[in-house]
Amino acid sequence: MEAPETSLSLLPEKRLPREAGLRRCLDVGIAALKARKHPLDVVELVVRELENHPHFNAGKGSVLTAGTVEMEACIMDGKTMKCGAVSGVSTVVNAISLARLVMEKTPHIYLAFDGAEAFAREQGLETVEMSHFITPENIERLKQAQEADRVQIDYTQPIQKKAPKDGAVC
Repeated sequence: MEAPETSLSLLPEKRLPREAGLRRCLDVGIAALKARKHPLDVVELVVRELENHPHFNAGKGSVLTAGTVEMEACIMDGKTMKCGAVSGVSTVVNAISLARLVMEKTPHIYLAFDGAEAFAREQGLETVEMSHFITPENIERLKQAQEADRVQIDYTQPIQKKAPKDGAVC
């Protein structure tokens, strides 16, 4: 598998773990398909891999919102057109699994924040302290975004502040 072109600008110590994580996701997906698992099971398994890998912007490694984690996920069954989504979750290990439970076990399409967290606990999903999801890399990404006063995408190089037009150095 060839990595997306954007990742080629990353230093090897950042690029290689991401590529290995993507290969792992492919392996999980292929194995699940070969085992004839339901397509929704395959999607959930692969997204859980992404959520559990600290080098991706999902689950562990999520982009921080002012120092906190607010994760979201959604899933849809193309055959039935049913869907489930969650947002603002900060302790649920796999938000995609929670979104699927919203789709399959509630009359709702979307749950958020405290309601989503409470439903996760009611359903017995694994939860952890918010600190589980915070990594040195996402703290650094937040710091860069705050310094640049703009969104810092997780796979881009740090955004440099523009020098003032009068030539003064900040």
